[in-house]
Amino acid sequence: MTGKLPENVAYFARALRIAGLRVGPGAVVEAVEALADGALGGREDVYWALHAIFVKRHEDSAIYDQAFRLFWRRRNLIEKIMAQMSPVSPGADAAPQKEEAGALRVAEAFAPPRREEEAPVELTELTARLTVSDRETLKSRDFAQMSAAEIARANQLVSELRLPSDLVVTRRFQPAHGGRRIDPRRTFRRSLRGGGGSIDLAFRERAAIHPPIVALVDISGSMAEYSRIFLHFLHTVTEQRRRVHSFVFGTRLTNITRSLRARDPDEALALAGKAAPDWEGGTRISTALHSFNRIWSRRVLSGGALVLLFTDGLERHLDCELSFEMDRLHRSCRQLTWLNPLLRFEQFEARASGIRAMLPHVDSFRPIHNLAAMADLCAALSPAAEARSDPRLWLKRAG
Repeated sequence: MTGKLPENVAYFARALRIAGLRVGPGAVVEAVEALADGALGGREDVYWALHAIFVKRHEDSAIYDQAFRLFWRRRNLIEKIMAQMSPVSPGADAAPQKEEAGALRVAEAFAPPRREEEAPVELTELTARLTVSDRETLKSRDFAQMSAAEIARANQLVSELRLPSDLVVTRRFQPAHGGRRIDPRRTFRRSLRGGGGSIDLAFRERAAIHPPIVALVDISGSMAEYSRIFLHFLHTVTEQRRRVHSFVFGTRLTNITRSLRARDPDEALALAGKAAPDWEGGTRISTALHSFNRIWSRRVLSGGALVLLFTDGLERHLDCELSFEMDRLHRSCRQLTWLNPLLRFEQFEARASGIRAMLPHVDSFRPIHNLAAMADLCAALSPAAEARSDPRLWLKRAG
């Protein structure tokens, strides 16, 4: 093969790999063969051919789209590549673009590598201070504007979050070493083992368990940058608690509880992505809630469950059923917490019809756009926490 087509395809694949996509050498060979076949007619065909080869996860589509526009931005460059001519280096004459979700990762992927300078030994204390400062800065940074390295670091910090002790005393009893309640059955069995000559008392007490946690996560296009990191949080919670049920919804409801039980978080999210075919699609909150209330509600909401509803509330197909399904969900659980990334804006007002229909039926309305908000959520799940915000205040504020 003549020209620099393989070299440029390899350069593009390497940039995608730096931006966070899983691109291997086999995919590069397939891409070169697809472009050299001559069956692709124009820019649109090249875009979707490389998309089918390089993009393996739904959440990588936005990164690939920006990387493709940045790499092949020069006029007629696609046609030149198809003719196996040498393209101009993709690092020059970058046009300013509007900051979008994932843009920082793409910019870092195409930036030239920086030379690392040797740090003097006497600056060890200063380096530690900067690390603490960077950690605090990362906690307040929006998930949608994080780079690939920052997202990886954020996932590590998410895995360190711990839920508070929220044990709830039930009506069931369990064996105890002592106390005021005698267990008659166990006492009779112990006495019979010794021949009945003596009475060996056995005691019991009320059992205390963690209430179930049920998460309903919106994976539509507007929530993609936030839902992935929140699923990392759910994976961590699943490792800590036994009764955690996770569902995702876009245009339909999908149970991903078993997928999130995988040991490796990346493997768990990959399995969840395969299970949910409507990733980064539209939003039908009413339909998803109806499916949950009809099929799963009585199975997973027993025992005073805590429900985490993760969505922006921008319902496209609004009808009277949304308010009814929210009310039914609220009556079926002990606490319903609505997590909305739109609360990151100080000028946020509950003016959308879907948001106004949902707000009266939740116990708490909280932001979920950075690590600090996620840590506040963990603290708010404690029974003794008094951090619940009255959702009716948002309705009054919007008039």
